[in-house]
Amino acid sequence: MRFIIFLLVGCFSFYAYSQETITNELYATYEQYKEPSLQKRRIKHHQIQPLIKRFDANPKFEVQKVGESIEGRDLNLISIGSGPINIFLWSQMHGNEPTATQAIFDILNFLDAPQLKKEKREILSKLKLHFLPMLNPDGAEVYERRNALGIDINRDALRLQSPEGRTLKRIRDSLDAKFGFNLHDQSTYYNAELTDKPATISYLATAYNYEKDINEVRSNAMKVIVYMNDIIQKYAPGQVGRYSDDFEPRAFGDNIAKWGTSLILIESGGYTNDVEKQEIRKLNYVSILSALYTIAKESYQDIPIKDYEKIPQNDRKLFDLKIENVTYELLGNDYILDLGIYRQEVDDENHDSFYNKSIIVDQGDLSTFYGYETFDASGYRIIPGKLTDQSFESPTKMKDFNVVDALKNGTAYVMVNNLVEKLSFFKLPINLVEKTYRPGEFVLRPGVNPTFFLEKEGKLTHAVINGFLLDLSKPLNEQKFGNALIYR
Repeated sequence: MRFIIFLLVGCFSFYAYSQETITNELYATYEQYKEPSLQKRRIKHHQIQPLIKRFDANPKFEVQKVGESIEGRDLNLISIGSGPINIFLWSQMHGNEPTATQAIFDILNFLDAPQLKKEKREILSKLKLHFLPMLNPDGAEVYERRNALGIDINRDALRLQSPEGRTLKRIRDSLDAKFGFNLHDQSTYYNAELTDKPATISYLATAYNYEKDINEVRSNAMKVIVYMNDIIQKYAPGQVGRYSDDFEPRAFGDNIAKWGTSLILIESGGYTNDVEKQEIRKLNYVSILSALYTIAKESYQDIPIKDYEKIPQNDRKLFDLKIENVTYELLGNDYILDLGIYRQEVDDENHDSFYNKSIIVDQGDLSTFYGYETFDASGYRIIPGKLTDQSFESPTKMKDFNVVDALKNGTAYVMVNNLVEKLSFFKLPINLVEKTYRPGEFVLRPGVNPTFFLEKEGKLTHAVINGFLLDLSKPLNEQKFGNALIYR
């Protein structure tokens, strides 16, 4: 009996070592397979067409047009493998959630490469993989969640009014996929519950009824998620969350689980200093490929589902910048406040890029909240920014303007006589205003843009310009800054 137990433990240890080896290799060699034409989040349908054509010309892959969006953009299914078990992966059901679309093309590049032949043979001989990247290309075109009909495709599983939703259901049904990977992005402001760590990746084995029962279909999804969580913990420790499993009868994930496919929802959240989510893209690549390997090996079946409940739940208690314990004077009285700041993104007219327009989202006692960046302002006072007496004809005439000296003098606004109509932001850390503009009375309140200074012992030490904190004792070019704003 002891020999049998020893043998079983030995086999499990060997397998765990094998799994760890492929994961390490995937992470270490990722740059070889990363699709270089996709480097920014705001990718469009036309950008992925050359990639789809490349795989269509490759005999390893089968590419089919399986539908069209409302505005007539093709929906393509890319398949590879000869195994009897169908696996269905789709991304960008929401147009502004593109992280996994990029990861899918990284995965396809890997599957086409000669490296790790044994592991790829294991996957592709046991499984047939089907990828539907960018399910909502019309939404992607304008970087919006909803499709051209203005509906959330992920709430269209019952009525099936959208052609994108009908395509998704038809493919799921025709494949009768054993596993489905529903790939999304979530807000960067989610954290792993009771921690200051962002929920970089969140998982969910969707419920198929209000009672949240666990049958074999859902149990299998939970087991694979436990395995994926263990992988992410190696590279982003403590940064995994568990998405709410409240049943949503209109949602595709919940219904796909009801229809018999083990549904794994992956939500890509936030990661420090990863605005374009390229590190999170890498984590998608590594964890999905590793999951496919464990599905092919069927080793996930031995994973206890009780470990699924150990993954911390998603919480939403993160700010881009949290300022703690700052003194704020109002009507002659001093108050101690915490400030929570979001650096909101505003798209350009072509939805190719963005600038930041920050707001205070909460203030008061924020002791149960966290920040990607946190500054303890105990002993510091908030000082309103000044408008300089100096004016310029245009931003291009400001080449000799000393921003550092202006900030150290408490100046947050500079007057410019001729501002280009379309210009909405300024790359230097000082706001521009038209000559007729006058800042109103300074007030701290949720919804207000955070621009002010911090003073300690009578000296200005820090500037907050459009929600970005700058240490005035350090060179500006060594500090993280997005943009200032233009006021008319």
